[in-house]
Amino acid sequence: MPQFRPNLFPGKLIIVEGIDGSGKSTQLSLLSQWLRSKNLVVSFSEWNSSSIVRGTTRQGKKKQMFTPTTFSLIHATDFADRLERRIRPMLEAGAVVCADRYAFTAFARDAARGVRRDWVRNLYRVAIQPDLAFYFRVPLGVALKRILGGRAALKYYEAGMDLGLSPDIEESFALFQQRILEEYDSMAEEMGFHVIDATQSIKKQQKQVRQIVLQHIGDALERDVLRSPTE
Repeated sequence: MPQFRPNLFPGKLIIVEGIDGSGKSTQLSLLSQWLRSKNLVVSFSEWNSSSIVRGTTRQGKKKQMFTPTTFSLIHATDFADRLERRIRPMLEAGAVVCADRYAFTAFARDAARGVRRDWVRNLYRVAIQPDLAFYFRVPLGVALKRILGGRAALKYYEAGMDLGLSPDIEESFALFQQRILEEYDSMAEEMGFHVIDATQSIKKQQKQVRQIVLQHIGDALERDVLRSPTE
């Protein structure tokens, strides 16, 4: 287990992980709506969304300038900024923070790009330990069908084209996602992921997620988490 900082705040941190096409974002959105329906204050955070690095990231991708190491560093900078400006303050205030991808995304993607695992994990030692971490596991073939059937075009880095896996962008994407899937699977037990079978119906997955939330942090949600004012 990486040496994350313990969450000593009244708020709770719930994160979701999985390869592209796993359906994790849909499940997190449904969970957030459910928590808000209980008048709990919910804050949302997503990967690669910090304003201080957005322009740099956009230009670097456009010009295809990133090496695996610089790509890792830019994402670590993004994460640190969001952690200190958004995630930590909301936890301190008592909110439930729902994060669509967390440090584990870097552990999986950066390692899949050939960056040393111990080096990447050291970058994220500033992270706060999630109260719940869900991993939505889906076979590669199912994920690829979902993604390739709903996208106009794959992007260069998204498809791992910088790694020289294949000159065909769809084949490169499949090979890159397979590497990421293997990284997630290899660390699932170590990181204490709650593994959800993402081939199940959306409704069944959400039922399992809510049951796990109630089982593990239900008392804290009732006792510690900030509530929205009622009319």
